[in-house]
Amino acid sequence: MKAAFCGNDNASAYDISAGVLKNVCFVDALNLVPHVFLLFITFPILFIGWGSQSSKVQIHHNTWLHFPGHNLRWILTFTLLFVHVCEIAEGIVSDANMKSRHLHLFLPAMMGFVAATTAIVYYHNIETSNFPKLLLALFLYWIMAFVTKTIKLVRYCEDGVTFSQLRFCITGIMVILYGLLMAVEINVIRVRRYVFFMNPQKVKPPEDLQDLGVRFLQPFVNLLSKATYWWMNTLIISAHKKPIDLKAIGKLPIAMRALTNYVCLKEAYEEQKKKVANQPNKIPSIWLAMYRAFGRPILLSSTFRYLADLLGFAGPLCISGIVESLQNRTDTTGKSNETSTSYLSSQDFLKNAYVLAVLLFLALILQRTFLQASYYVTIETGINLRGALLAMIYNKILRLSTSNLSMGEMTLGQINNLVAIETNQLMWFLFLCPNLWAMPVQIIMGVILLYNLLRVSALVGAAVIVLLAPIQYFIATKLAEAQKSTLDYSTERLKKTNEILKGIKLLKLYAWEHIFCTSVEETRTKELISLKTFALYTSLSIFMNAAIPIAAVLATFVTYEYQNEATLQPYQAFASLSLFHILVTPLFLLSTVVRFAVKAVISVQKLNEFLISDEIGDDSWRSAESSLTYESCKKHTGLHTKAINRKQPLRHQLDSYEQPPRRQPRPFETDDIAIKVTNGYFSWGSGLATLSNINIRIPTGQMTMIVGQVGCGKSSLLLAILGEMQTLEGKVLWNNINETDPSCEATRSRNRYSVAYAAQKPWLLNATVEENIIFGSPFNKQRYKAVTDACSLQPDIDLLPFGDQTEIGERGINLSGGQRQRICVARALYQNTNIVFLDDPFSALDIHLSDHLMQEGILKFLQEDKRTLILVTHKLQYLPHADWIIAMKDGYVLREGTLKDIQTKDVELYEHWKTLMNRQDQELEKDMETDQTTLERKTLRRAMYPRESKAQLEDEDEEEEEEEDDDDNMSTVMRLRTKMPWRTCWRYLTSGGFFLLFLMIFSKLLKHSVIVAIDYWLARWTSMENKTGDSIERNRENKSHHVAVFSTLCGAGIVLCLVTSLTVEWMGLTAAKNLHHNLLNKIILGPIRFFDTTPLGLILNRFSADTNIIDQHIPPTLESLTRSTLLCLSAIGMISYATPWFLVALVPLGVAFYFIQKYFRVASKDLQELDDSTQLPLLCHFSETAEGLTTIRAFRHEARFKQHMLELTDTNNIAYLFLSAANRWLEVRTDYLGACIVLTAAVTSITYEPDSGVLGLGLLYALTITNYLNWVVRNLADLEVQMGAVKKVNSFLTMESENYEGTMDPSQVPKDWPQEGEIKIEDLCVRYENNLKPVLKHVKAYIKPGQKVGICGRTGSGKSSLSLAFFRMVDIFDGKIVIDGIDICKLPLHTLRSRLSIILQDPILFSGSIRFNLDPECKCTDDRLWEALEIAQLKNMVKSLPGGLDAVVTEGGENFSVGQRQLFCLARAFVRKSSILIMDEATASIDMATENILQKVVMTAFVDRTVVTIAHRVHTILTADLVIVMKRGNILENDTPENLLSQEDGIFASFVRADM
Repeated sequence: MKAAFCGNDNASAYDISAGVLKNVCFVDALNLVPHVFLLFITFPILFIGWGSQSSKVQIHHNTWLHFPGHNLRWILTFTLLFVHVCEIAEGIVSDANMKSRHLHLFLPAMMGFVAATTAIVYYHNIETSNFPKLLLALFLYWIMAFVTKTIKLVRYCEDGVTFSQLRFCITGIMVILYGLLMAVEINVIRVRRYVFFMNPQKVKPPEDLQDLGVRFLQPFVNLLSKATYWWMNTLIISAHKKPIDLKAIGKLPIAMRALTNYVCLKEAYEEQKKKVANQPNKIPSIWLAMYRAFGRPILLSSTFRYLADLLGFAGPLCISGIVESLQNRTDTTGKSNETSTSYLSSQDFLKNAYVLAVLLFLALILQRTFLQASYYVTIETGINLRGALLAMIYNKILRLSTSNLSMGEMTLGQINNLVAIETNQLMWFLFLCPNLWAMPVQIIMGVILLYNLLRVSALVGAAVIVLLAPIQYFIATKLAEAQKSTLDYSTERLKKTNEILKGIKLLKLYAWEHIFCTSVEETRTKELISLKTFALYTSLSIFMNAAIPIAAVLATFVTYEYQNEATLQPYQAFASLSLFHILVTPLFLLSTVVRFAVKAVISVQKLNEFLISDEIGDDSWRSAESSLTYESCKKHTGLHTKAINRKQPLRHQLDSYEQPPRRQPRPFETDDIAIKVTNGYFSWGSGLATLSNINIRIPTGQMTMIVGQVGCGKSSLLLAILGEMQTLEGKVLWNNINETDPSCEATRSRNRYSVAYAAQKPWLLNATVEENIIFGSPFNKQRYKAVTDACSLQPDIDLLPFGDQTEIGERGINLSGGQRQRICVARALYQNTNIVFLDDPFSALDIHLSDHLMQEGILKFLQEDKRTLILVTHKLQYLPHADWIIAMKDGYVLREGTLKDIQTKDVELYEHWKTLMNRQDQELEKDMETDQTTLERKTLRRAMYPRESKAQLEDEDEEEEEEEDDDDNMSTVMRLRTKMPWRTCWRYLTSGGFFLLFLMIFSKLLKHSVIVAIDYWLARWTSMENKTGDSIERNRENKSHHVAVFSTLCGAGIVLCLVTSLTVEWMGLTAAKNLHHNLLNKIILGPIRFFDTTPLGLILNRFSADTNIIDQHIPPTLESLTRSTLLCLSAIGMISYATPWFLVALVPLGVAFYFIQKYFRVASKDLQELDDSTQLPLLCHFSETAEGLTTIRAFRHEARFKQHMLELTDTNNIAYLFLSAANRWLEVRTDYLGACIVLTAAVTSITYEPDSGVLGLGLLYALTITNYLNWVVRNLADLEVQMGAVKKVNSFLTMESENYEGTMDPSQVPKDWPQEGEIKIEDLCVRYENNLKPVLKHVKAYIKPGQKVGICGRTGSGKSSLSLAFFRMVDIFDGKIVIDGIDICKLPLHTLRSRLSIILQDPILFSGSIRFNLDPECKCTDDRLWEALEIAQLKNMVKSLPGGLDAVVTEGGENFSVGQRQLFCLARAFVRKSSILIMDEATASIDMATENILQKVVMTAFVDRTVVTIAHRVHTILTADLVIVMKRGNILENDTPENLLSQEDGIFASFVRADM
């Protein structure tokens, strides 16, 4: 057949006698002109542009500037492209009905398509380079196209072509589109004035784009890039070269920052407040405020969602159309049309199978784009809402009245829950809320379409689905309950594990590991039982999801067969199958959405309660809040350059929101009073006055001391002055100095209103030591040094690994009480304020430090600066230093005046004080001997540097450096980052047992085979029935045969669904159980060296976070991954079976899919880690603020803390935004791939013409692929992250345990060994690990039975190592220790350790009862325990406790003092009647009195036992029978103390002299 432009089957085609425009073919040719014109003009420009702008790629995004009408232009162009496609298709279909080829029917349309594409590319390039003059070419093109199309339309009207013809409609639409595009172009000229006007308008890109830090470009890119997330490509691909960090993701755009959204929400909430202001019992509605602030994007998202859902129904309709048209094609043969120009009607057009395939493809692409857009908009809105809520909660926290927090109306836990849980619940609700109104519509539409296809029987199937939906809801609620109980058990298990790890040394020395191990295992068993219920409900939920569609399909088709005379057609069968798949999803999700909606309602109630709770009074005329300082700063150059940037308006807005109305400070008669309280009655919010009738004045620049008994209201008085208490009546007046002073200097150097305050309970930030001390003030080296010296912090700072840059607090190093308190005092001293409040700063300090602080810090540092100081204290010996004294009693002021006044006026009180001072002096003498600070420093040193770990750290650094050198070549790193951890996966799967693994794989494969078989049988059945022309009898037999097989298959499928979901969960549980069991046993039997070198938090993490992932997250991910992968594979198999040609098209699609998942997994992993790591600081900041409220408010640092909170929130939000954008990036790509699969499957099968049943089956499966492709990748990425937990646990499982078996059998050891307690140490060499240097070298000693031996030496001389050698806690690699004739290296460890006793330096108690602490094995009688307590001088104390021996010991024994704890340890050693007792620096951490008791007991109770004492104070071993002096792992002196003392130049003698 020859091709000609006007066709060569009609001579009159080229005839123009009736006039040029009368010839249709000529008019079509005329339509080519504008398209060709545009291509000729734009191509050179584009090429030259691309050539010259090779740097185009590097152009930074700040040149992006959208021309007016930007989005409208993109939408119109896309519509135009779609209409062009329709025009091409219509032309080709019409042409197919002709005798010869008529190119004029489709060639102009094709050119039009190319031209429209070029137009949008051209426009985009002009826009990015901001060169609007070149838009004239487009303007001319739109005019020409509009004119030529109008001519064509007019021509059709003259020919009498009407709306019933498709071509007429298409041309009409084109004319409208070209007209609108022309209008858009004119509008650009009008606004930008780039031509025809004298002065073109100057424009700037949006503020965000001028800021190079903004990397989140979704709001600024064009529609195509918005829809496909094209701008994310650079980030996701760069993740391959180097990990994504916070720098790579940049800052949030202004519109998404927490501050912007907070201002929005706050305004809406204030509006609601005004509405209910005069109705006392109504509370302002947060729902309405949220709707006001964030309603519009939600509506937009819902619109997208509706469009997507409606387009979703195109799938089933197109499938039924294609199958039907192919069925008909086999029945009818094509008739050819004779007319020269045939016009198609829309019905004929839509009967063409190819047209339907293309339409299906386009519908899928659009549906997926809209769906992802809807998701994105809700997620962005959800994030914005969360930011706004967090800011709102934070501002409220800063204004909470102190009584609320202290009186327990609002606990810290509740606040943390608000932040961590409630805001997230609301965010999730927002994510899911478009589903609430989209789902009912989807369900109704689905049911209507089903009814259309199958009439009444469809309703039966729908009824099955609807009736089973409530069960889903029930399961969902049960799941939540099971999860909660699991959480309780795992918290308890963690508490126990934590105790074990803290006391591991003691447990090993006493051979008690197994007792504690079993207690953890018991809790774990309970936890596993509740995990089992959790797993059962999870698998039921998965089973319901898989089984409901099968049940519905079964019910529908069986009903249809027996109810209708007509046979079931393939197109009906497959369209309805596809509709059932669509229906199940919303019903399954509905239960989740309803659950979240309920949770959201509860969350909003909690939020409401919190937001309307009491606030602190507005009595703050000290509150010269930041805006004042801003104003004063502007006059002075270069002060707050930071405050004056272009984001200032918002900062000001925030400040103006939060400021209480300021009153003028009231002038005083005299200038020497800083603060005056008149007639004050203050309460802690209960209405009862805690402080009554307070009339005091505080002199300026002097030291005022507030004294009184515990609980008489001293601290309350300070807080009342600070405005933290509720003022019932009376006034607090603050004097205003400097008001007359014209120079701003003084105000600048000392802000009159702020107060430096050190609370009684020290409060530290999670920051470095330095940041804690300077607390936001400018750093001044001299001042900083003076302050740290005054608080004697330097020695402590020197101990920290990074000096004063060491992080302290939750995420850093824990300091002791005294150290914390000194840092807080240092903070108060460092601040440059007129007034300093110190609330009992000496309480946690020993006498030396107190004196030093008083002399250096208070008398020197503060007095020199003439600062007003108010000091609350119990140390009366400092009273003579006070300029003014306020004595309090029971909430009122007893006396006020100087010490002299009180001495003359109130002799009684003065005498009382004197006696107290004497008593304190006696305590002092005692105190002088126990130096608490050195202890604290010692503990800190021990915590910081466990023995030898320093050496090891250095080794590790070297190793790391070596690794880094290897990794210079990028490819190896990237290979590691892109590889799935298959080996770890295999380890995980096998730890569940091979039987279960086999069962899981087998049942999965079987289930999917059965599901494919169901669909295949359906295809055969429908195709068969249509072909057979047999008798009615035969048909009936066939029918019952088909229905029987179908029902059997469906039944089997439903059963298998249950079996597979159960086996996966069961396997996951077994794996979790085994992994935890092995981990616990491995850790508890590990060598002590492992605990010295591994941080406790690291080990605990394995038991908390990692175990939780293995327990609860891996099984569902694994299930989902296997399910979606198998579904995709069975779908590909099915399509290939229907049309083998499909396999050819599969290769490029497979390659594309491989690269998409490879890139996505790496980026997703990084972003997920960023999201996790930015969440913790945010939560910490909230809890920190709530704890340190009084301090922050006293310092007036609210604005700084708010700013920090906003920064943290934005950082977390940007990480989360990028994570969700990356998920959208993936989903859009996999969805488009799925659409391509559908298109290729449809086109190949239409060409290939298989059986209509099999064709329907292939298309149905192609449609399911689109849903499951992205799940495969997302689950892969999740599994990869989760496998990290298994990997970490496995890394501990490879650790070597202690060697517990000895060469002797336990039965060979005498029952009462060691009876005598004779110890021979022969040539002993000891090291901590076989790669480390020996710590004891060839030590020889002999200890007679019953001798008391003292061992002394400097730190690191090997004293403690010797004591550990008795228990074989260290590696004895040469020599031996023989006790009562048995070499201890031959004994089983458990036997050895259970026969000796030791008292450790740190007293360790476990939570439980006193009985459990003394005798966890429960071997002893009560009498024996009481005897032990009596020896340890604890009997009376324990008797007075409720429960006696069964009295409760809290975690770590916190309810006893350190001395008492040490005595309990003594009793514990005595309970074990061992003839050898070792005391390792047992008196290091106790006071003199307790130490004396200990010494006495050792001498009397252990008279017949061998006692080895390792001493840190030499005078404790002067009474020993034998003294051993050690140095660097060798014994230097070994004799009786008398002999050693007689050697003047001996080491022991020098020690004793030093200790005197």
